[in-house]
Amino acid sequence: MRLPFLARTTHKWLALIVAIQAVFWTLSGVYMTAVHIDIIHGDRLVKAATPQLVAMDGLIEPAQLAQTTAGFRSAKLDHQLGQPVYVVQTTDGPELFDARSGAKLSPLDEDAARARARALFAEAGAIVKSELLTKAPLEIQTRPVPIWRVEFEGAWHPTLYISPRTGELVSKRSDLWRTFDFVWMLHIMDYDDRQDVNNILIRIFTWMGVATAATGGWLLLYSFRRKRRVRKPAAKVAAKAGA
Repeated sequence: MRLPFLARTTHKWLALIVAIQAVFWTLSGVYMTAVHIDIIHGDRLVKAATPQLVAMDGLIEPAQLAQTTAGFRSAKLDHQLGQPVYVVQTTDGPELFDARSGAKLSPLDEDAARARARALFAEAGAIVKSELLTKAPLEIQTRPVPIWRVEFEGAWHPTLYISPRTGELVSKRSDLWRTFDFVWMLHIMDYDDRQDVNNILIRIFTWMGVATAATGGWLLLYSFRRKRRVRKPAAKVAAKAGA
């Protein structure tokens, strides 16, 4: 097999394969740049945090919780659902306590999780469903479980994830984010957990692109260097043969 033919065939098939992925790179890039990242993050779904004054009268001291809570490390005063609470960090993880009575509030039951999500949600849609997840879905794969998933009515299926241990908002998602996550997967070619931007597949396609450019450049140079034979007029050839 001649080298130019081999290079031409290699260039053609490499270009076809890389071009298909290049279409995915282009379309995914268009989406990721066309939709503002704040919209993707769903910032509009959650009410802006506003400082709330908490009356200190009647609140128990964190030192009291330290005496009654195993593995106590620290306590942070917060305000949830119209009442002051302590988010306590322990060796076994965070816990939620009533700041007046010292009663343990966590883990939150479904009614408390729905109320907390409704208080945080910035739009008017009602709650469609809520469920306690013991396995994190792909869209919040790095978040700890168990976790409450509360879905609301509205465009793009807005969803809030609430920690049952602290009542805090863990994450917010919508179909716009889910679409972004899908095109991100296509863009970085990580079809597993969608986090590795230096995976083996994208490295293979990178070198395929280099090989495509190299074979294309060689064919271009070859086409310039190739000498064309000049064909003589037929009449002159016949006259020369008759002589």
